[in-house]
This record gives sequence, structure tokens and C-alpha cells, in this order.
Amino acid sequence: MRIGLITPEPGHPLLAAATALLAPGHQVEALNPETVESAPEPLADVYLLKSRTPRALALARSLEHRGVPVVNPAAATALCQDRTAMAERARRAGLPFAGTRTFATLAQLAAGPRLPGPVVVKSRHSRKNDLVALVRHATQLRELADAYPQEPVVVQDFAPNSGWDRKLWAIGDRLFAALRRSELSPEGRGPTVPLPLDSLPPGWPSLVRRVGETFQLDVYGVDIIDTGDGVPLIVDINAFPGIRDQSGAPEALAALAVSRAGQLREGAAVKGRAAKGAAAGAVRHAVLGHF
Repeated sequence: MRIGLITPEPGHPLLAAATALLAPGHQVEALNPETVESAPEPLADVYLLKSRTPRALALARSLEHRGVPVVNPAAATALCQDRTAMAERARRAGLPFAGTRTFATLAQLAAGPRLPGPVVVKSRHSRKNDLVALVRHATQLRELADAYPQEPVVVQDFAPNSGWDRKLWAIGDRLFAALRRSELSPEGRGPTVPLPLDSLPPGWPSLVRRVGETFQLDVYGVDIIDTGDGVPLIVDINAFPGIRDQSGAPEALAALAVSRAGQLREGAAVKGRAAKGAAAGAVRHAVLGHF
């Protein structure tokens, strides 16, 4: 199989480890979306989209238009970058997603009515080093607005919790989990601690599956907080996160890539057999028509 990586960082630990597993029997090639506009021929059987820049999404869309599967699809990846659209999709699907309000700019938020209580302010558009801040009073909000006056933002009411996020990841059929101190915690974000799946509250694994189905994602992360007694609240969804230091993650990604590539080849074979059958039928019809 030929497997392509759409990324400027093929040395990322997850990708590098998966590549090492694939290399003995498959050809793996990396495409830097910031330096190439189209994939060279022959095209790979599947492409893994580990980048969210506009150029990466454009490259992924062009490959999809040419009939090549991309994991995750460009549209699904783009949806997870817009926290407003993400929240709307999740709530419509009945997922327990944090209530989310959108403001055109932080300055607009600061100039509006007084906040009813502690809130979490996030950049509307998810990206590296975006804004995520816990705001408890008006003074904090004004200071934030002075620093980022034109930043489009979303606001989520702060849900009291233990200060620890449950990080859940899916790669195909495999699930992984970890515990990490929230970046909103006074102590700051700490190390990520692997979490056994059987320690999760009942229903959480199936909830993660529903997220994947709702957003049409194969490789994704779901940030969940426990609001008490195992009641989950989803606060973020990420397309193709890093999933570092999770035993079995590279193997799961390698297996997913081969599976998706095999589906493309099988689909092409089925179409080829159907075309041959149709052609043979047309010949028989033409021959019989002479009698």
C-alpha cells in the first residue's frame, strides 16, 4: 500500500512510530502542505491529515475530489476548528456539550452586560496557542480584551469540577484515555497520566464513539470534565490530536491506514468487475440481437 502523510512534521512521535511500523511492507511518503500545492503521481491509497492549516485543508479537499480517502476528511477537520459550529453540531446531536455563546470580538464581550459568574473564554477558531482563559470578574475580562481586542471568541459557563480533564482519544476502533490537570487550574497544566479504560464512568466510551459518528472522525480527541457522580460535560473536540505516550496508539494508526487503503482498492476492484460485467452483457446483447 501507498500511504501519504499531510503534515509539515513527519517526525511527530505518533506519525514517526506509525511510519516505522508500516515501512517494512508499505510505502509511506510525507507531503508538507506549506510547500506543495498538489500530490505527485502516483497518488497514495490513503492520506492521513495531520495538519489544520488552510493549505493543508485545500490539499486534502483536492485529493478527496480525486477519489482518494483522507483521514480525517477535510470538512470534518475544518468543523472542529470552529468552536461555534462544533457546539451547534454537538448540541443538535444530543451530546452533553458545554453551552457556548459566540461574540464577534473580545471587545464586544467586554462592552456587554456584566457576566453572571465565572466563564471560560476561548478563541472561536481552534489553533495552536489559541486563547483559553478562566474569567472570574470584570477586571480580568477588561484586561483580556485590552490584550486581544479583535479576537473572535466563544464563552462557556464555568462548570465546577475537580480541576482535572479526562482526555479521551479514538483511533479507528481503539480508545485511549488519560488524566491531565486542566490548563485553567491555578497550578497550570501538568503531566498527562494514562488512564485505564475500565476506570472511566459508565457510558463514557460509548459517548466518545457517538462524537466520532456525529463529526465523521476516525482519529480524534474529546476533552471531558466530570461534573459530579460521573456526569460528563464535553468541553472540546479535536481532529487528529497528538495522542502522545499512549501505548498501542501507533499500532492503531498503522492498522487504520492500511484498512482505509484496502477499502479503496477493494472499491476499485468492485467497480472494475462491475464495468467488465456490464461490457460483457452489452456484447452478449449485441450478438443475440443478430438472431
